[in-house]
Amino acid sequence: MTVRNQIMLITYPDSLGKNLQELKYLLKKHLRGVVGGVHILPFYPSSADRGFAPIDYGTVDPAFGTYDDIVELGAEFDLMVDFMINHISRQSSYFQDFKAKKDKSRYQDMFIRFKDFWPNGEPTQADIERIYRRKPRAPYVDVNFADGTSEKVWCTFDEEQIDLNVNSEVTKEFIRSSLTFLAQKNAAIIRLDAFAYAIKKLGTSCFFVEPEVWELLEFARDVLKPYNVEILPEIHEHYTIQLELAKRGYWVYDFSLPMLLLYSLYSGDNQRLLHWLQICPHKQFTTLDTHDGIGVVDVKDLLTEEEIEQTKEYLFSRGANVKPIYNTTAYNNLDVYQLNCTYYSALGNDDDAYLLARAIQFFTPGIPQVYYVGLLAGENDIELLEETKVGRNINRHYYSLEEAEENMERPVVQKLFQLMRFRNSYPAFDGQFSAEPIGNHGLRLTWQNDLHKAVLESDLKTHHFKISYWDPEVQQERLLTLK
Repeated sequence: MTVRNQIMLITYPDSLGKNLQELKYLLKKHLRGVVGGVHILPFYPSSADRGFAPIDYGTVDPAFGTYDDIVELGAEFDLMVDFMINHISRQSSYFQDFKAKKDKSRYQDMFIRFKDFWPNGEPTQADIERIYRRKPRAPYVDVNFADGTSEKVWCTFDEEQIDLNVNSEVTKEFIRSSLTFLAQKNAAIIRLDAFAYAIKKLGTSCFFVEPEVWELLEFARDVLKPYNVEILPEIHEHYTIQLELAKRGYWVYDFSLPMLLLYSLYSGDNQRLLHWLQICPHKQFTTLDTHDGIGVVDVKDLLTEEEIEQTKEYLFSRGANVKPIYNTTAYNNLDVYQLNCTYYSALGNDDDAYLLARAIQFFTPGIPQVYYVGLLAGENDIELLEETKVGRNINRHYYSLEEAEENMERPVVQKLFQLMRFRNSYPAFDGQFSAEPIGNHGLRLTWQNDLHKAVLESDLKTHHFKISYWDPEVQQERLLTLK
């Protein structure tokens, strides 16, 4: 199954409508031609982290629907689903069996026990300092077994997300069977969530450990090869990792674009963005917004430290209803590498700036992904943020069916849909790309495929832009008029 070069929607199963049935209704009634693919964030039964602590891949959470809904969506849209290759729920049958039977459990090797991993059963201070951590705590949980004993078991993220020992045969079989099952449910591409954390090795940072990380990727790719299903490793880190993955033929994420584009639209300076557009991979999924925050770590060395700080300051001073405190422990946000804000609000809820941001994304090499809040030009959800005290919820609004349809009638959303239909249907985007400056503040992005040619000319300072394209039928250039 080849992934089409059309825009992909990212959504939770219960955020555009309350379940998969309502999501299907919106996709089929309003979004045909607007999106060609859909990434449904984890729809499995889960014990934490909005689906990312999966209990069982074999079922769909009944609150969302059934696998019939998933298969139906995959028949019409390129379907991306998640596999959490680094961890599984503490409430899963595998971990519960381990807790009950300990050394007699058939799943005892599925998890990483400190007593077996570290030479003396505990890491030294040097070991702890070496480990790549995004949250300020040691990466373990204390597990109380049925026999009354207690042990430390590796846990990188939430206490409900227990890390897997990907080197053991029992885990390899679990990965193999899970990926195969998902491939048979009409998935076109499987995202490997938290992939870079999966390899744990003594004397390393336990993050993107080479060469083992490549062996794990090859293992996953080989499992899915008979089903013609692609994989997308999810990694937030220095952009050179994405370049290396792309060089080896893997799909990657463009997590650098969101911050680079904010900097450019705030400052009016075209140099940093232009440089990235000239070196970025082409086999990539581009993003401006996701269910997580706007990545900061991804632009290290693409922006200077001063430019990164300046962008953050602009976000808090020019963005709409966003404050620095939302990105602190006061809102359970311990990840200092991301900023929490909808992209529309990051641009001050300004329609012109937002449409230009999307136009640039759609002209950037790769397959564009549009998060459901961004699809509806959604503002920061302060009510949900304050209700839950979870920083990321500022960009995780729940749209009822009626609210989603109302928002689709807004002029900015109608114009965005026009842009998306053009990006999906015009043949130039399967051709050759070039990027060049217009003075210090402008960009000219061009796609050409035989007679078909599309050009985006933009002013990053004024946020004015125009899109022209060649119409071979009438042998003349036309302007795309958004209305």
